[in-house]
Amino acid sequence: MPFLLHVQIEIDGSFVEAGTITGNDSRDAVFTYDSAYAENPLLRPVSLSFPKQASSFSPAATRNFFEGLLPEGFTRRFIAKTLHADSSDYISILRELGGECIGAIKIVDKTRELPAAGYRRLTADDILALAAEGATRSVDLVVKSHLSLAGASGKAGLYYDEPTKTWYQPTGDAPSTHIVKQSHIRLANIVTNEQLCLQTAKKLGITIPSAFILTTGDPAGRKDTVGLPAFDDSSVLFVTGRYDRYFPSNAQSIEGLPVPRRLHQEDFAQALGIPAEEKYEKPGNDYLQKIFRCILTNSANPMADALELWRICIFNYLVGNTDNHIKNISLLYSGDMRSIRLAPAYDIVSTVVYPSGTEEMSLSINKKTDINTISKEDYLAEAKRLGMGRGFISDIFDELSEGFRSALLSTSEELEAEGLTAAPALAEKILSIR
Repeated sequence: MPFLLHVQIEIDGSFVEAGTITGNDSRDAVFTYDSAYAENPLLRPVSLSFPKQASSFSPAATRNFFEGLLPEGFTRRFIAKTLHADSSDYISILRELGGECIGAIKIVDKTRELPAAGYRRLTADDILALAAEGATRSVDLVVKSHLSLAGASGKAGLYYDEPTKTWYQPTGDAPSTHIVKQSHIRLANIVTNEQLCLQTAKKLGITIPSAFILTTGDPAGRKDTVGLPAFDDSSVLFVTGRYDRYFPSNAQSIEGLPVPRRLHQEDFAQALGIPAEEKYEKPGNDYLQKIFRCILTNSANPMADALELWRICIFNYLVGNTDNHIKNISLLYSGDMRSIRLAPAYDIVSTVVYPSGTEEMSLSINKKTDINTISKEDYLAEAKRLGMGRGFISDIFDELSEGFRSALLSTSEELEAEGLTAAPALAEKILSIR
């Protein structure tokens, strides 16, 4: 059945009609720029993989970018089941969830009426249910909020009012401020693991989003040996501040709450026009080379962003994060869409500490992916291959590797003091493996 979806993008607080997605179903859906948008030299393309043009983009190119806005894996299958849609039907899911996406894009079906934009206050029991019930609860929030978050883990987008320490569920197309992930539906102590890795990265000078652990109590009634609360996986949530949201000085309000503005972003699968299912590198892909070329060509500060990407890549190696695929690295646009920078580092977890974790890195270094065979010399060789000075990369590698142990252990001690008692053991396991 023919459909018409409008693609709008927020620029400096106002939504602009960027184009449309049309077709009969997901198989033949094509994106076409609005002529006024395409002809305006001040408006940047909605993706580096979508240069402005009069003709429509192919169904494959259209799917590559817009499917990248959607959840993956179990979450997507569960959402599709809830919507009575096939999980491969990305258009039906996008039509339902596109009111609030990652970045600044909004998908509008003008034949349907969304609930009014607003915020529903969540009770302590709602938060406890989100932690305890896992994917079922997060999918319920996603569908009711018409909110699409890319990625494979159970997560929900919520609004946090810092002054009152109150959480809200966005409705309609109201923007969220934080992404909340469950713990126990993934891997044991995964929340502690992610916070340990991110805060260690921060201590080593890598830019990360704001992140904290939200505890819903101590349902197990346990205490550790020094009397601190010991939170189990069913009582903790990992909270990340959305770096693609910000509050301007003249923010509008909904029901007395200031409304954040959206910043456009795209991950490197989208920017390079690569399907989400090919996010893990295969021999000959040369993803890192393509990413660096993209940064050097498009960043407002190419050298700073290139060096920051090296820092992230080296830190992933040191901490044992083999899930360093191209959807876990993004570009962030300014509010007026006129400049692009490398986004903060996110989704960094030591995967090698889990028996089910692979030792194959998702981005090759000097054509190697086995983390056990990669060395500093491989990073220097990769830098040379990419036309960058070995000295810069050598200094970064030495700085990170020499400070890694101290930063990791001090972070684990801080998390233990907060009640995340698994942190020291995780740190020691990372050090023993790496």
